[in-house]
Amino acid sequence: MSMTQELLKARTSLENNLRELLGVPVFLIEMDAFALPCGCGGVTINTRGLQLDDLEVFEEHILKYLTDTATSLDIEPSFLFARLIPGTAEIASINARVLCNSCYMDFGRGSGKQPRPDIYIMRFDRRK
Repeated sequence: MSMTQELLKARTSLENNLRELLGVPVFLIEMDAFALPCGCGGVTINTRGLQLDDLEVFEEHILKYLTDTATSLDIEPSFLFARLIPGTAEIASINARVLCNSCYMDFGRGSGKQPRPDIYIMRFDRRK
């Protein structure tokens, strides 16, 4: 199966799981695999219809779905988070990322679920 077919299959499965869980029309309008110049890699999924309240209430389930999605694409993420549209409770994207050393240090300095107003952290694996 090609990379785009794998992404399409994973996107469709995640979207269906979220719709079934939340009972609302959540749309995953785009899923992108990425590799950044700094060394980070992972997947970003642009969303419509997903709210911060949904994530807070169903975080355990959504985290499992996102982890399963990333793993199905051979991505072992250490950082799973949502990016919010500034000034709203609307989630713009959900992300599964393998952090490079530099970005690990940047995110590792923060604390809590929302170290910045535009980010909600679902999982951050601390290195030993």
